[in-house]
Amino acid sequence: MIKNEISIDGRLCILYQDEAATHLLIQPIDEHDLELLDQEIEAIKKLSDKPFSLVAFMIKDWNQELTPWAAPAIFGKVPFGSGAEKTLEFITSQLLPEVQENIPHLILGGYSLAGLFALWSGYQTDKFDGIVAASPSVWFPKWIEYATDNKPLAKSIYLSLGDKEEKAKNPVMAQVGNAIRRQNELLTGQMDNTILEWNPGNHFVDSEKRTAKGFAWVMDKCV
Repeated sequence: MIKNEISIDGRLCILYQDEAATHLLIQPIDEHDLELLDQEIEAIKKLSDKPFSLVAFMIKDWNQELTPWAAPAIFGKVPFGSGAEKTLEFITSQLLPEVQENIPHLILGGYSLAGLFALWSGYQTDKFDGIVAASPSVWFPKWIEYATDNKPLAKSIYLSLGDKEEKAKNPVMAQVGNAIRRQNELLTGQMDNTILEWNPGNHFVDSEKRTAKGFAWVMDKCV
């Protein structure tokens, strides 16, 4: 597997290429994710024998670029924006034409707010065979209402959460446990290939391993 750094529309993109890849994994990342990408790649290889490539692209403004609609700040003073549509457009119109080549299966995944973005994207387009929402921010205001009123277009959706995440001190974020259970109920009633996995620990534990588990699960569902 060859690793390269490229720039697309001014964004840093990290590309891991396998010439025999049948799956292309797409992941929005921040600086923390960037440091763990090599470990994530190795974890995926251990969990699945499917040949894959992965492209990760940097998110400059996490609260703005990954959320589908505006919402007040939950922690700190930075509110959430409505930049998810523009980020999805970047993936489909700029990123994929540069890196997809002849790879047939596309899987979009992410961790935390990037997991929510991936999940939301799965409702917007059928371009992705699978979605990985690892510890997604399904506590996001009005998200469960949206999921209740809409149906996903992706063929497979992976959900996960840490078993201590719902014990967060922030009252909004503490809703994540009930929200992920409701999300899972909705998806189970709408599609065959979906799962909710629980991981040990809080939100800040093993993000690369949790994301890798999701990518491996979805890859094995794509034929």
